[in-house]
Amino acid sequence: MTALIWLLIGAVLVGAEFVSGELFLVMLGGGALAAAGGAALGLGAVGSAGVFAIVSVLLLLAVRPAAKRKLQERMGTLESHQDRFIGSAAQVVERVDGQRGQVRIGKELWSARSFDGHEVIEAGASVTVLQVTGAAVLVTGRDELPEP
Repeated sequence: MTALIWLLIGAVLVGAEFVSGELFLVMLGGGALAAAGGAALGLGAVGSAGVFAIVSVLLLLAVRPAAKRKLQERMGTLESHQDRFIGSAAQVVERVDGQRGQVRIGKELWSARSFDGHEVIEAGASVTVLQVTGAAVLVTGRDELPEP
């Protein structure tokens, strides 16, 4: 029964990590899963709690810093990938306004909005990408680009 409780705690902590994104709760979840393994092998509640504490501390001190570094490296790669589109020409596929639209940059389709929120650009027009915000680009179809 103790193993099932630790398993449930581990699952909840790992699941909660998806919300926090700090790689803290997943390390505690790993400790709880190790405690579940200890309990399944016959350790009592105190022994399982000891396994939880030791494994959690080891994961937090040894694994978390390396994992955070690796994650930040990957996020940096994603940001530089998106930044390469700034200043690029794009073709409007679906009418772009301040709320929605779609453009083609090279071979990729992107959600798009007008940079100033008021400009309306019809399908077929050429635009310039001024900013990347998450999964959308802000574009303008004007010949005169705004000052940065």
